[in-house]
Amino acid sequence: MASTSNTPVENTIREKITAALAPSTLVIRNDSHLHAHHEPMRGSASKETHFHVTITSALFQSKMQPARHRMVYSLLKEEMSREDGIHALQLKTRTPEEEVREKERRAAQAQA
Repeated sequence: MASTSNTPVENTIREKITAALAPSTLVIRNDSHLHAHHEPMRGSASKETHFHVTITSALFQSKMQPARHRMVYSLLKEEMSREDGIHALQLKTRTPEEEVREKERRAAQAQA
């Protein structure tokens, strides 16, 4: 018997992004607990309202950040429009090449 997920919104984010963008890297961090004390969040039935998502996808190639973000927002428009849905979505979108450059830069900084 399947159990009910404790993270249905996070699961939906993962499923939709994976299906549409075929990411090589997908990191979803639920930051909702950091915002639970904010007035609009008090009394909210959902414990999944604030997310930070890092996506690496070849489908972002030749697209500027705003276009990449619009791609993600369009995937999650239903979850963002619901009363107790996603309240805040922080995105980091990059191509595989950008991810490699970022890792190389970090490694160089660590050696310095």
